[in-house]
Amino acid sequence: MPSTRPLRGAFTALVTPFDQNGEIDKDAFRSLVHRQIDAGIHGLVPCGTTGETPTLSHEEDEWVIGTTVEIASERPSRSRLRVIAGTGSNSTATAIHSTQRAAKLGVDAALVVAPYYNKPDQRMLEAHFRAVADEGGLPIIVYNVPGRTGVNVEAATLLRLAEHPRIVAVKEASANMDQIATILRDRPADFSVLAGDDTWTMAMLALGGDGVICTCANEIPAEMAAMCDAAFAGDWEQARLIHERWLPLMKANFVGGPNPVPVKAAMSMMGLLTDALRQPLLPLDEPHRTKLRTLLETSGLLGTDGTTRITGSADSLVRATAAAHA
Repeated sequence: MPSTRPLRGAFTALVTPFDQNGEIDKDAFRSLVHRQIDAGIHGLVPCGTTGETPTLSHEEDEWVIGTTVEIASERPSRSRLRVIAGTGSNSTATAIHSTQRAAKLGVDAALVVAPYYNKPDQRMLEAHFRAVADEGGLPIIVYNVPGRTGVNVEAATLLRLAEHPRIVAVKEASANMDQIATILRDRPADFSVLAGDDTWTMAMLALGGDGVICTCANEIPAEMAAMCDAAFAGDWEQARLIHERWLPLMKANFVGGPNPVPVKAAMSMMGLLTDALRQPLLPLDEPHRTKLRTLLETSGLLGTDGTTRITGSADSLVRATAAAHA
């Protein structure tokens, strides 16, 4: 029986392109959003970690989120394409206010990270998410990423939160499969569980997960959408082939610097944006850049002449992957 959960599929944690002066490259950002939609991605997540949100102003947040909604709304696919805004903060009041602002911009849901730096305990974490859900005006996706925040939203806490009518999903990046499996087993029927680590997507789909909010979809949106679609259709062989083909890229996006340093280097090589970040982040160093370029070439994303080679929709990529493994 098809799932009734509304948040399913591959959701791109969008990068925020900057120009050499450190300002948002608005033309590049618009092009990236159009590319994602043309590729058949299931959803877009502006202003997440990959989007360097800690260095964006509130005005820049609003522009990025509003532009994503505006472009998505130009397409007939808007009825199925989900826009999820990152609105989290280590201040509960700020998270509520950011969520309310995102609601006014027309997004479908808010991605709310566990409060970082403060190191709240489980009781405090639960109170934080309930407050944002009660007052933010949007469905909430809990973002659990202990490697960034220093705190883990434990399974028992998350399952209590899942009973809240406005807490509809979790992005699970704890790298703890026991915890993830418990959540998948015991969650309410209408609660989505999304992978927060690209390399764990296939495993979580196999356990009944609903997809992924991922970094690598910035480079390969059609492929990630195709992998999720294959899994939902029960074509596990096809999903596995896509996973295996792109696993090296998923891993390379986190080698040589924190996210989004490597993925921005890759996208720069692909001609999608300039390799500019906001400090304290700096561009990928040359030894790692050389290895990444070689990977892009061998995987088919970059020709030896420096041109981007992979394009197309999710359907066309399914056929290409099958042919490559025939």
